[in-house]
Amino acid sequence: MPRKRPIQHIPLPLRRSARRGIGRVLRAAWRLGSDVASIGPDTSAASRFGAFGAGSIIVFPQGAIYGERYIRLGAGTLVGPHVTLSVGMVVDQIMATDPVIRIGDGCVIGRGTAIVGHLDIDIGDQVYTGMNVYITDQNHTYLDLDCPIGVQNPKDEAVKIGSGSWIGTGAVILPGSVIGRNVVVAANAVVRGEFPDHCVVAGVPARIVRRHDAVDGWQAVARDRTSS
Repeated sequence: MPRKRPIQHIPLPLRRSARRGIGRVLRAAWRLGSDVASIGPDTSAASRFGAFGAGSIIVFPQGAIYGERYIRLGAGTLVGPHVTLSVGMVVDQIMATDPVIRIGDGCVIGRGTAIVGHLDIDIGDQVYTGMNVYITDQNHTYLDLDCPIGVQNPKDEAVKIGSGSWIGTGAVILPGSVIGRNVVVAANAVVRGEFPDHCVVAGVPARIVRRHDAVDGWQAVARDRTSS
């Protein structure tokens, strides 16, 4: 019985050709699988949402998604891969508000972003986020000095992000944040508080670094940690 030839004895051009062919097949299979496994308006997964707008898609592979009945997705919105959309602490939790998470029309939610809702997160129309943004309306308290912070009762505060805003990669939007229309949130900013329309916020904690004046146009702001 002839012995099998080790792969290194296969001529290099043939190995390269086989590798390219296998690569093409695997990439085509991944694209097909991604198309089939993405969530669109006509899929059974979309029917579990409170609303799922025409032309919207949640790209495969998805992150953690639960509490869909309390999530409303507008029309023409793209939710990238590995995005978490979660409502409540556990699957099938009954919430006090409906919707808990609203994402408007024409939004783009970047890869790896997490939107974690318990009370009210309202994201306007045509809001774009970079990758790995974190948005939540709940945080743990730390009033009990003898109790681990992770098990203390959390506090919920509504979050609102105005239409037309851009949230940069790695930004964190904390409970109680109110961001106006057409606001730029810089990469890695940690946002808490209220910020008006047409400004740029950056830093930890985030502050206004530029704002638009009706007379003078865009102006730098040297020191302003408030919303006005």
